Amino acid sequence: MMTQQTEKTTKSFSDEVTSRHGGETLTSCYQCGTCASSCPVARLDSSFNPREIIKLSLLGEKEEVVSGDAIWLCCSCFNCQERCPQNVEIADLFYALRNIALEAGHAPGMYADFASALVAEGRIVKISKFVEKKRKEYGLPPLKSVDLEALNTILSATGFSKSEKTEESQ
Repeated sequence: MMTQQTEKTTKSFSDEVTSRHGGETLTSCYQCGTCASSCPVARLDSSFNPREIIKLSLLGEKEEVVSGDAIWLCCSCFNCQERCPQNVEIADLFYALRNIALEAGHAPGMYADFASALVAEGRIVKISKFVEKKRKEYGLPPLKSVDLEALNTILSATGFSKSEKTEESQ
């Protein structure tokens, strides 16, 4: 039997997810497993199971969902979403869960590194001398420098700079 506190936690996390763009269809899932059986990532990595992540979300297991690596493994192929008999927008749901994870300070180090590079350099990958040389050989124009001030204004306006620092990257 669910205690009042457990019920409140469950409801508040599922409400948080369903109030997000992409998470609106969470509560339509009846756990049939079609998503897991059509997922190419689940076939390659047994630790990834979209049905299980949805179940944990429905049960209010926020910390387990947002602090783990599983939500970051979805490759957004949309196989699950196309096949879901309840029209749960599973790939979109994973975007919503990732946004919640970022706001809670959870992201794999690789994403935090990308964010730091974007803020510092204006690009995720630094342009090497080799790339510059090849562009010249192929007759391509040099890449323009990034207006970091304008970029950081945009990033700040979207809240990106606040979410850049995560527990894993510190």
